[in-house]
Parts: sequence; C-alpha cells; structure tokens
Amino acid sequence: MTREEIQEESLKATLGLSRCGLALATGVGKTLVGLNHIERNFSPLINILIVAPKVSIFASWRYEASKFNKTKLLENVTFTTYLSLSKHDPREYDIVYLDECHSLLDSHKKFLDNYTGKILGLTGTPPKYIQSEKGKLVKEFCPIIYTFITDDAVENNILNDYQIIVHELELDERKNMTVTTKTNSFIASERQNYGYWSQRIDNGTGPAHITRVMRMKALQEYKSKLNYAKLLLESIKTKCIVFANTQDQADILCDYSYHSKNPQSEGNLKAFKEGSILKLSTVMQLNEGVNIPDLKQGIIMHAYGNERKASQRIGRLLRLNPNDKAIVHILCYKNTVDEKWITEALEGFDQSKIMWKNYNLTV
Repeated sequence: MTREEIQEESLKATLGLSRCGLALATGVGKTLVGLNHIERNFSPLINILIVAPKVSIFASWRYEASKFNKTKLLENVTFTTYLSLSKHDPREYDIVYLDECHSLLDSHKKFLDNYTGKILGLTGTPPKYIQSEKGKLVKEFCPIIYTFITDDAVENNILNDYQIIVHELELDERKNMTVTTKTNSFIASERQNYGYWSQRIDNGTGPAHITRVMRMKALQEYKSKLNYAKLLLESIKTKCIVFANTQDQADILCDYSYHSKNPQSEGNLKAFKEGSILKLSTVMQLNEGVNIPDLKQGIIMHAYGNERKASQRIGRLLRLNPNDKAIVHILCYKNTVDEKWITEALEGFDQSKIMWKNYNLTV
C-alpha cells in the first residue's frame, strides 16, 4: 500500500462514526489525514477545535495545510493545548480533533462529558494498557478503529528499515561525583548514588512519585553515559543526531547543538539539513515539519520508559529512501530501572531488529 492509500483507507474507516480514533505511524501523514477529515466535513458554519499537547504542533497543521493548498480549512479552527482545554466552552464547537490523543487525562473529562459533537483522535502511539487512565479515556471518547504501526510502514516501503542497538553500560563505581543535600555535601559513585535513591523508593521515604523523579534525574546526569555517548558519536562517520537529556549535555556532546538557549540553533539546523555538518545534538524532538535528508544514525541517551518519546525520536530516522537502513543507538544502564524503561519503550518495535550489547565502560 502507498502512503496515499493508507491515508484514504484510514479516512474511510471514520465514515459514519461520530467519535473514533486513528493510530498512524510516524511518516504516514497523520496531520494530513486530519485535514482531509476536516475537508470532508467542511462548512463555513462549523467551528472546529484542534487540541494538542504543545503549541509547536499547531505549526505542523499550518505547514501541512499550506503545503497541500488547504489553508482555507483552518479559517474556522481554534487551536488549544490539553492544558487549556477546560477554558473552552464545549457548546461552541462542532468537531474536536484530539491530536496525540494519548495525552488525555481525567482532568479533560469535564469538557468531553459536556461536548456533544464529533471527535476524531489522532495518535502514533495509542495507550498500551486499556485499563490505564489514558486507555479508558481514549476508549470512551475516541476509540481506535484503524491502526497502521511503524513496522507496517516499513514493510510497505513508506518508512525505511532500521536496526536498534541498546548499549548496556555499567554504573561507574569510582567516587567521582559530588552529591549535595540540604545539610551537607559528599563524594559518591554513580552506583552508590543510584542505590541511595532506589533504597529511598523501596523504604517509602518521602512521596514516591517525587523520589522516582529524583532518581530519574540522577540517572540522566551521570557522566559515564555522557562520556560514552561522546566516544560513540566520534566513531560515527555518517549523518547522526544525538538526543541529549539537558542543554548543557547537548553543548558538551557536539560542536553544533539545537536548543532554545543556543542563538546559533537555526543556523546549525540548516547546515545539518544541507549536509555541511554531519552531527547535531538536541534535547527535545524536532518539530514534525522538519525533515532531515540522509539522516542515517541517531543516539538516544535516555528512553524515560516512555514509548511515545522513544518512537518519536526513532521515527525521525525512518524517513530515508526505502532501501536505506537507519541505525538507532540507545544507551542503557545495566541492572537499573533503565532496563525496564527501555524494554517497555521498545515493545512496539520488531524485536528481531533490536540488539542488546553489553559494554563495560572504562572511560
């Protein structure tokens, strides 16, 4: 099937349904499907609300509308984030588009319960667990009626093939990091520091969700993974992007970085797209409207146990020619919660294309 045939097939699946959702892989054209759905229901008299998790996604809708000569479809559209959804009057809209509908939370239920019009949900990563908060909300307000996942797109030559290499690293046992608390500071190793936070979680010391966040931040800041990523990047000779955890890490990893505090970001991105530089570090996912020609490899320093972030970043590497293969490197600390996070993040990918390699870090 071609990309256009999949778009048409998914759109046909929505006919006659007032509330439904589509799960379409990165690169299939989820936003264009949404615009085509607007076009099929278009009338100067209807009001449309497009909801997305962040403002930058609105630019993708405008970009796609301009690219395909559909700008007029947005004349009666209001854009809002999920965070601001409750500020809108549900009686004012005839159709609601829930972009990245897996972002729904119980706090959005009041608006949706009082809304009586059509809903179309769009996502590349539908909730895995039907009984989870997000799973229940998607099932109730925009049940997924059509699915076309990443490996479907690879098999149909819409996306290029891929290989994922998980680099398993040991936590550094050398006492070379300074830990500061409210009362004092001391020198510890990464392994000791990780054990400290894990013990606090196991013992129920403090609010569990805060302690887990603190452990995650500690894992993100350990220098052993940063040092390894820098060596790995130096060994790669093809065009490669690095997803760092922080802006400081992005600046350390690469001579050219792309983030909000770097005034050279747009120039660096332009040079990276044109091929005059072959390596770029960034922190967040690049806007969907940004296409990087000949992007062959990528390094993901942290998966967050979040399949959506992982698939978005991996998806950035799946827009080559169908005969090409992208290599995705994911860094993982052995015998830590990092292994669990990455395993969960990669559940939706072809397991035969995933290789776990044990690296004993000595740098």
